[in-house]
Amino acid sequence: MGRRGRRPAPDTLPRPAHWTAQAACIGAPPDIFHPPQDAGLVHLAIKEAKGWCARCPVQAQCLTDALDRAEPHGVWGGLDAGERRAILRRRRERERNARRRAERAEEVAADGSTQEPPEAA
Repeated sequence: MGRRGRRPAPDTLPRPAHWTAQAACIGAPPDIFHPPQDAGLVHLAIKEAKGWCARCPVQAQCLTDALDRAEPHGVWGGLDAGERRAILRRRRERERNARRRAERAEEVAADGSTQEPPEAA
């Protein structure tokens, strides 16, 4: 007898709640976290949003998620878009430097040389 007509078993396993279920910002006005750029009170809204984030039990998860998605707008995990861009820029620089060091080490190993390459100042 073939598999025709069979359906997969229902997914009844308990799943943990997504981290957003514990976020302090649930129910907060979204304009606080995503203020209109032409508003004169942008800095006050950002400060208020960061206040919400400061007391949030899932702030780290929120920031990690925003960085993973390279979220371009709003306040996430207690940081505004410019602060997150700076973190991502530093992360890319560290990764680029690590690749360069690895490439230099491979070149040295291929040359059979035991001399260390000079460090950049």
